[in-house]
Amino acid sequence: MPRIFDFGGREVERSVTVADLRALKGTGRHVAQVTAETADEAAAAEAAGVEMVVCRAANVLRVREGSRRVFVTAALGFADAVTGDEILRTAFSAITTGADAVITGRGYDSVRLLADEQIPVMGHLGFVPRKSTWVGGIRAVGKTSTEALELWDRFRRLEDAGAFAVECEIIPAQVMAEINRRTSLVTVSLGSGAEADVIFLFTSDICSEST
Repeated sequence: MPRIFDFGGREVERSVTVADLRALKGTGRHVAQVTAETADEAAAAEAAGVEMVVCRAANVLRVREGSRRVFVTAALGFADAVTGDEILRTAFSAITTGADAVITGRGYDSVRLLADEQIPVMGHLGFVPRKSTWVGGIRAVGKTSTEALELWDRFRRLEDAGAFAVECEIIPAQVMAEINRRTSLVTVSLGSGAEADVIFLFTSDICSEST
């Protein structure tokens, strides 16, 4: 298991690192990610052999109480961090508390702001729930050739902004497979098929807590 110094300066073990995730490209090997907002959920993920969890930025500390080894991605809420200074402050707070990366659904300038500070940042493409008014409802994104090409352009722009990874939500599996072969981004599939680098499931779904 890799040993690194985290952003808080602590020598720690991690199930995977950013370098490990990048090395997945083209190997056919996958890792798993689940949601975790509590110490118990993080501990359960580690015990199950899950390599990655995602949580709200405010919950990083409690998640780290449950697991010192899983790769933690902290979600930066739209309302929690609005200005550039707030985005950086929230991100630095999350990573120095114990997160390994941050995820944001904001624009390319926000991604670039974080990447310029060498904060590992994950974007969000495909169906983005909070932006679903732009696609007219809850649906897959990329089913037509025009939309698939537009989606591919967003992947390239996210790469250019400095992201290392991207959550890919409800993208048709065949489109996801073609994009994954062409992008340098670590792809995280949330309902986008099995050809991405990371497979993402909600803990509530795994535990049959969803209605």
